[in-house]
Amino acid sequence: MQVFKFGGSSVKDANGIRNICHIINNHSDVPLVLVISAMAKTTNELEQIVNKYVEGEEPSLSSLKTFHQDVINDLFDECHPIYDEVNNLFVEIEWILEEVPSQSYAYIYDQIVSVGELLSTKIVSAYLNYIGLKNEWVDARDIIRTDNTYRNARVCWDITQQQINNRFQKGNIYLTQGFIGCTSENFTTTLGREGSDFTAAIIAHVVDAERVVIWKDVRGVLNADPRYFEDAQLINELSFQEAIELAYFGAKVIHPKTIQPLKDKKIPLYVKSFIDPNNNGTVIREIDKAVVGPCYIVMKNQMLLHISVKDLSFIVEDHLSQIFSAFAKHNVKVNVMQNTAVSFTVCIENDLRKIIPLLEELSNSYLISKQEDLILYTVRNYDQIDIASFVNSKQVFLQQKSDKTLHLVVK
Repeated sequence: MQVFKFGGSSVKDANGIRNICHIINNHSDVPLVLVISAMAKTTNELEQIVNKYVEGEEPSLSSLKTFHQDVINDLFDECHPIYDEVNNLFVEIEWILEEVPSQSYAYIYDQIVSVGELLSTKIVSAYLNYIGLKNEWVDARDIIRTDNTYRNARVCWDITQQQINNRFQKGNIYLTQGFIGCTSENFTTTLGREGSDFTAAIIAHVVDAERVVIWKDVRGVLNADPRYFEDAQLINELSFQEAIELAYFGAKVIHPKTIQPLKDKKIPLYVKSFIDPNNNGTVIREIDKAVVGPCYIVMKNQMLLHISVKDLSFIVEDHLSQIFSAFAKHNVKVNVMQNTAVSFTVCIENDLRKIIPLLEELSNSYLISKQEDLILYTVRNYDQIDIASFVNSKQVFLQQKSDKTLHLVVK
């Protein structure tokens, strides 16, 4: 069995859906599990709807409805049952929006934003059947069991493994959603932004897949984001360990949690282009070492927090324990950290819904200053570059080096 994951850009419109169905058809001679994300921009729009709803504004679903309606008009005849299925999913969101918000932002987020994946997979599954590629649509909430850490749920592996084994039988084509799961109380959860890769890895791990293929709009894993680096180069082969490092430091092409379940079973991961599916792309697999040159990772919208004790005493282990507990409580990931005798500095993403309650808690015991609108550059294998030339005219607020990794927080 093989696991294919298609991201939102691959299903951005009717022609995109036709294209991935062509790819699927070319591989339909082997058992497949298809993991599909929400259609392009859908997640962003649903996030805006959640924000307006929580803030007391009146959100509108009209543009999303029109977008999905146009897609199915292009793919199906007017009597197809997909019209009712898509409409029913939008009704589920409307039911939520009719009520006054009474739950946490993270809970509401998961109940609404998860519908994007349900919409896309209903449409793609129906179209595959429509053109004669028989497949079974599977609700990911029936197979991925998680805890109730909304927006970043943790997988309950024992139950998930049992449910996946009970559902997937070798010899068929199954289609399910990435990104979403379900608690034991049947509340929808999400696995973190861009979590569809992780879903594919979970399933592959459980079914002992032959391989996982992530289909992207790029040639494979590049050594830099081509939006910021014109000369970005394709990396033909990566070790699991190096891929974990790149993902951890923010490389967008792979979700950070994806690699470990595959590494555990030595299942190779291919990153290929749905625009040019015959291209070899990148393979990530169990190898001792692959020669990789400098890799550049860019993370925008960063903030530096400088934390010190109110009486200006030394920052010691007790303080760090309290600070990290607060970060964990508010689900704030530390991208870079650095400390002096009296100050602890962290670089984090400026997500106000997490940052504001974090700062309120820390301010009870600590003095805090911050710098915003920063960019974090991470360079793996930096010894092969001229650091001074790379920094150039940038204003550097923090620089940190280890044997292979360089971090620069700049403006």
